[in-house]
Amino acid sequence: MSTKIKTTFTCTECGAQSLKWLGQCPDCNAWNTYTEEILAPSSTRYTNYSGQLANQSILLANVKVQHESRLLTGLPELDRALGGGLVPGSAVLIGGDPGIGKSTLLLQTLCALSQFHETLYVTGEESLQQVAMRARRLGLAEDKLKLFPETQIEKILNLAEQQRPSLLAIDSIQTMYTEAVPSAPGSVSQVRESAAQLVRYAKQTGTALFLIGHVTKEGTLAGPRVLEHMVDTVLYFEGEQDHRFRIIRAIKNRFGAVNELGIFAMTDKGLRTITNPSAIFLSHQREHNPGSIVMSTWEGTRPLLVEIQALVDQSHLANPRRVTVGLEQNRLAMLLAVLHRHGGIATYDQDVFVNAVGGVKVSETAADLAVLLAILSSLKNKPLPSELMVFGEIGLAGEVRPVQSGQDRLNEAQKHGFKKAIIPKGNVPRQAFDSLEVIPVQNLSEALSVI
Repeated sequence: MSTKIKTTFTCTECGAQSLKWLGQCPDCNAWNTYTEEILAPSSTRYTNYSGQLANQSILLANVKVQHESRLLTGLPELDRALGGGLVPGSAVLIGGDPGIGKSTLLLQTLCALSQFHETLYVTGEESLQQVAMRARRLGLAEDKLKLFPETQIEKILNLAEQQRPSLLAIDSIQTMYTEAVPSAPGSVSQVRESAAQLVRYAKQTGTALFLIGHVTKEGTLAGPRVLEHMVDTVLYFEGEQDHRFRIIRAIKNRFGAVNELGIFAMTDKGLRTITNPSAIFLSHQREHNPGSIVMSTWEGTRPLLVEIQALVDQSHLANPRRVTVGLEQNRLAMLLAVLHRHGGIATYDQDVFVNAVGGVKVSETAADLAVLLAILSSLKNKPLPSELMVFGEIGLAGEVRPVQSGQDRLNEAQKHGFKKAIIPKGNVPRQAFDSLEVIPVQNLSEALSVI
């Protein structure tokens, strides 16, 4: 008599399970995300790689903390996004669009680290010949990097247990499968169980782990959301394929700052780090363009100078358009209301378009003052001084509020040759600058009178 196969339905977004198919997930409210999977038997074996006694607790005061130095990847911008380097025993998940350069970034990192540490590159998507052709085209040091073309987790962990690498890279986690789960590779249960075994091995042996992850058409990591909770660091590789600049952003990091940025340039020899990232977001023709101004945004642990552009045009629609690229659209509507109430400038019959140059995304409120001044410049068709830099948060009462790290923002502006800075009064530095005139303002009306 044959045994009936038990199945369940799992949400691909949050991992919730149900005995029947549901059109909408009751946990995360996502639509059409339930997929049928075969239930795995409850005989999954967990291997203890650390050699320590199992089922035994230990006092927190007796835990020995080893201050191990981080592994430098050879790419300073990647080290910055990781919080200063790769921590031994950490699990890093890298996601990005197809063809953005995830495998190139991983190959460059492994070839550099293989000169000083034992590394193992597991490729589940490309053949050995494809990896070798890319490494030789980029001119990388390939004499010490070990490759392993495999997709079964048990075989990968057996080889890793024999070689004991300091760094293990998986490309990609969606192609891996484990015999403990009787479903196809890439399914929710396979991705979850495969990642759990790899992360468990990394934690117990102190091996640094790199996981490459696919993304969906919405731009989120494919697979269950629990995958992001398993790892220590989640990096997103962003940028347009026809644009030479790439941005790697840390959205989760247990060993460093969140929202840290690493900026690269894609060349024929692979990814090259940008030593002066503020320069790529600035235009060299600002003096002739109305509606353009430079502001200082704070990303992770450093300031970035970003050019904000605005275009205000007569609207022939009942509801004028409010469009933003790289900024929050709802906040633009609020700022226009503040400009009308406390600045006496109405835009209810104007289409307003605001753009952050260079593809960077500005999420902090320090861009408020720059957005309003750029809008005013475009509305009056009068360019702002090219040597002017501004930052500040605008409140609903029209006040200009201080922001964090004002001194560092001013230092970055002076380094790039700016002569004037309109800033909140609460960010006035204690010592004056030699070549930078600081103009503090308390409210929006003062800022408008200055320009």
